Order: sequence, then C-alpha cells, then structure tokens
Amino acid sequence: MDPETALELVKQGVTLLLLDVPQYTLVGIDTQMFSVGPAFKGIKMIPPGPHFVYYSSSSRDGKEFSPIIGFFVDVGPSEVIIRKWDQQEERLINLSEEEEERYSQAIKNLEFDRHLGPYNLNHYVEWKRLSNFVTKSVIERLEPIGGEINVEFESGVVGNTPKTPMEKALDKQLKATKFATSVDKSQRKGCYYTSVPNIIKRKGMQGQELTSLNLDKTQLLETLLEKDYGGSEDLLLGELQFAFVAFLMGQSLEAFLQWKSLVSLFLGCTEAPLHTRSHLFTKFIKVIYYQLKYGLQKDRPDESGTALLDDSWFSADSFLHRLCKDFFSLVQDASVVDGDLLSWTRKFKELLESSLGWEFQQSSAVDGIYFEENDEYAPVVEMLDDEAPAT
Repeated sequence: MDPETALELVKQGVTLLLLDVPQYTLVGIDTQMFSVGPAFKGIKMIPPGPHFVYYSSSSRDGKEFSPIIGFFVDVGPSEVIIRKWDQQEERLINLSEEEEERYSQAIKNLEFDRHLGPYNLNHYVEWKRLSNFVTKSVIERLEPIGGEINVEFESGVVGNTPKTPMEKALDKQLKATKFATSVDKSQRKGCYYTSVPNIIKRKGMQGQELTSLNLDKTQLLETLLEKDYGGSEDLLLGELQFAFVAFLMGQSLEAFLQWKSLVSLFLGCTEAPLHTRSHLFTKFIKVIYYQLKYGLQKDRPDESGTALLDDSWFSADSFLHRLCKDFFSLVQDASVVDGDLLSWTRKFKELLESSLGWEFQQSSAVDGIYFEENDEYAPVVEMLDDEAPAT
C-alpha cells in the first residue's frame, strides 16, 4: 500500500487505542487476533461500522489465559475507541471525558501511529458476511448492562438450561481455565436475547391442532416477528449474527444457546419458507452458510483468531443435522419454490457435506425416533386421549 493511501485510511478509519495493556494479552477485533507486545497500543485503519472487540488477559509467562471478555461497538469514520487497562480488575475500562478528549486529539495528531497495528483489510469481507445485519439498534437491544460479554457472568443465566452432550462439552471447554478470576456474578447479567419458546401452548386448543403448531414453527416465527422485532426481519437476522459472533469470538455459552434457539426456529418452519417468508429464508440460509463456512475452516491463519467449531460440535446425530435434513427435503421436494432459496439451500447442503462429511438421505419413518439426549428442540407431539373418538 502506498503511503498516501495508508495515511488516508488512518485518518478516515476508526482507531482502537488500548492503554497499559500487559504483554502477552490476546486482543481481537472481528476475525483478527493480536498478541500484545511491548510497543502495542491498539489498532488503526478499522473500517467504520459494527465491530466486536475481545481480549483475554495472560499470566506473566504468557502460558495461561483468563476467559475472554468482549463487547460490540458501532462507530463512524474517524471515530476513536479508547480503553485503559485496570490492573486490579484485569480488564479494560473507560476513561474520563477529559482523558478521552486529550487522547483523541493525540491520535488525530498521529502521536500513537507507530504503536498501532493495522486492521487487516483482507479479512474485512469475511467479517461483513458475519455481521451485515448487526446494526447499532441491534447492539443496543441485546448487549448486557455495561456492554461486557463474559462467560464468567453467565452461570446464573444458563446454569439450569437442559444441555445436550455437545453443550456440556462446550460448557466445560469454555469454563476450564486455571487462570480464571473471581467476579461478583450476582451483579452481572447476560445479554437481552429474545425469548424463543421451545413448546407452544394454547388454551382451549385441540390436541391435533397443538401438534401441528409445534411441528411447524411458522406461527411462532410470525408471532415473534411482530411482538419482539416490530415486524423487522433484519432485526431478527441481526440477533442471529450477534449471538454467533458472541459465541465464536467471545466464547459465550449463553450466545450459543440463543443461536441454537433461533436456528431451530427457522429450520423448524415448513409453511413460511415455501409460501409466506421465502425472501427471509433466503437471507437466513445465506447468514448461516457464511457462519459455518467461517467457523468450520480447518486451516485458518493465526491472525484470524481462534475458532471453537469442529466436527465434535456438529456430529451426525446433532440437532443441526436432523433439522437440516428435514429442511433440505422440504425445499428440494417442493413443487414450487423460490429460485434463490433453492440455490442457497443447495449451496448450504454442499458445504455441510464437504466440511463435515454429512449425508442427507430422504427421511423415513424411523428417522424421527432418535433424538440427541435431552434435545429440547425435538418435535413435540400432543398425545390424544385414549378414549377420544376415532376419526
């Protein structure tokens, strides 16, 4: 890059200034991660828009790390994000208004320029695909009080949630650390995710109607869109992306459970994708396609960060395999289907087959019998009374 172009990117781009961060601390932004050296004071040339900043403090020898703390930001051109390291709490904190103004001016004067690592623009397209529906309003709706997303604050949020064997393994991995710091969990709460019911219950509804309602999540999707998202499909997709980023980069178990809930909601619909919400489902398939395409990369450069997704999270008996299998059959067997939805569904199916070695045979009567242990997203069938009249 020629000097004039670089200087213009420095001036127009966002700057993340991190003061007094100890050496060996891992600092990430979006899909990129840095290990703090003695001269590191932040990142420059960051494109305007939404970003996820996250970090993990290190022991003095750089061999053990604390749980990741992350936060979302949405920033405009030439804006500055400034945080200072608090040695006692071992985390980044905000500056006073007076300090922030002083350091902002110093950044505009390029006083910190040689201490700032450049944002790798080669990875920006990848990040945009993971966050194109994450907006300032999405962040403000979902972020926890104080903005920090940290698995250590989530024990009260997810502790009583039924977990599949896969989620128990994930929970253990995320929380296993010899260097974990003690925190006051009672004063911390998780993100404000939308509540997605696993089972729909309606007073006065007959058994067969209730069964149908639970087997096709279309009505639940419509209710949530109107009640919780004001009819905005993009807000719903923004929450799906927010949760995935918080899970993958921020290592949040709460975020994984929300991502699973939303994915299960989408893939559990049969009426909406073919008739009423084809465009929404095309956008959804594109979102999850790029999420898993990124998360399942085998050989990612070190600066791109650490991924948690591997074959063990998505075994052939997982909720995702079962739901995808049914969804693929639904779309491919439909007599009339939106062309874009069909194209992206095929592309998503090929990704799972090539990355995970999954095979999607046609559904049979036996397929619905086995579900993963404690899978709360398995179809719920309302049993009719033995004495109910035959029809």
